[in-house]
Amino acid sequence: MHIGLIGGIGVAATLVYYQRLTQAVGGPMDLTIEHADVQTLIQNNLADNRQAQAEIYARHIDRLKAAGCDCVAITSLGGHFCFDETVPLSSLPLVSAVTPLDEHFARSGLTRVGLLGTRVVMRTKLYGQLHKTQAVALEGEIDSLGQTYQDMAVAGHCSPTQRQIMLDAGRRMVDEHQAQAVILAGTDLNLAFDGQDPGYTVVDALDVHVSVLADLASGRISLEDVAVKT
Repeated sequence: MHIGLIGGIGVAATLVYYQRLTQAVGGPMDLTIEHADVQTLIQNNLADNRQAQAEIYARHIDRLKAAGCDCVAITSLGGHFCFDETVPLSSLPLVSAVTPLDEHFARSGLTRVGLLGTRVVMRTKLYGQLHKTQAVALEGEIDSLGQTYQDMAVAGHCSPTQRQIMLDAGRRMVDEHQAQAVILAGTDLNLAFDGQDPGYTVVDALDVHVSVLADLASGRISLEDVAVKT
């Protein structure tokens, strides 16, 4: 299975996808990465220009198809804001990073989780696609936390102050909102959380997506099991 990734949104997240996917497969793999522009994504996300971003994705997907890819994944949970609009334009099956999360939480016994990510991800509680698990966010701080996350994603690194903001936000969702775990629902949040022991359970949504992609690349599952087709 030849996996196509739409990367660059942001670059740090794309690198982590590449690293963790190759580690998970542990052998030969067909993989092609197409670079998208993070600033354009941010502008369209904040303005809710779903169709415009979907059309951009479609052009990247056409290039991935020309490179021989069998399916494509978007390496940004925030970038999934226009997933439904992308499906009818896509020349390849799409493998969502959002859809597998609900089942993963249920299997893990998580009934209430806290979300960190983009403004839209936190405000919509992962686009309203969690049905088996209740999601919570720090409602009064969505804009400030979203801006902090955006700054990290664009820069590709995390300052000590930004790290502490994110770690503290997760702690308050656990302590004040009874979240059983904090979900890194932004693919660049590894910049803040990798190598840290925040004292609460953390689930990186990127790892859940990578697991699905690794199973596809290794032939353990088929596209019919996980992909959304046009």
